Amino acid sequence: MNIPLYVQVKQRITEELVSGKWRAGDMIPSEIELANDFKVSQGTVRKAIDALSNEKILVRRQGKGTYVTTHDEEQIQLRFLRLTSTKGHKEKLESELFSFKKIRSSSYVAKQLNLAPGSPVFQIKRLLTFDKKPLILDEIYISSSAFKGLNEEMINQKKGSLYRLYESRYGVQMLKANEKIKAVAAGSEVSKLLSIPKKTPLLSIERLSYTYGEKPVEWRLGLCLTENYHYQTELE
Repeated sequence: MNIPLYVQVKQRITEELVSGKWRAGDMIPSEIELANDFKVSQGTVRKAIDALSNEKILVRRQGKGTYVTTHDEEQIQLRFLRLTSTKGHKEKLESELFSFKKIRSSSYVAKQLNLAPGSPVFQIKRLLTFDKKPLILDEIYISSSAFKGLNEEMINQKKGSLYRLYESRYGVQMLKANEKIKAVAAGSEVSKLLSIPKKTPLLSIERLSYTYGEKPVEWRLGLCLTENYHYQTELE
């Protein structure tokens, strides 16, 4: 089967991103320059860039050029946040780290991250608050070998923006995520941390986030209060 030329160009641009030739926040060469490099028409390059922009891998800036997306940009920071207030907008949350340690992964987490069972991982537990009120309890796992040297101070310096930390410190860019959602009841530990009665209904959001090449990087479980919030997504 013949692969469309713009798809081939898209793949080559992605390969350059994977290699680190262009990092998050970098401006990539112009369409004319890329067309010359790849020996294709400018229109073919434009179509490839359009596809990468639709996938939020690249971002066009009017009058400036095309850049590799970065989690330093507010709209990108909120990209994977689907919890929306009843007022209809996403809230900027504050993060409170209350547990960070290196442990052996469970078989389930290892499978999600494509690791051998028992592989060392970092376990991060934090409380996300809005207006100083608890909203989400996060439990996060990442491979410790992929994020060598990570510590509590680094997480706190980024004010809880883990994706920004992965990107700026380790060159790992989060591009997409798959989520599983279900309703659960708060247990003893969760009710205490969220300051709610036991058995309060919560929304459980299990998320697996990926970088280039469909490589899973982070697994997290978020337990969310939904009294004044709802889960919102767009279907295309």
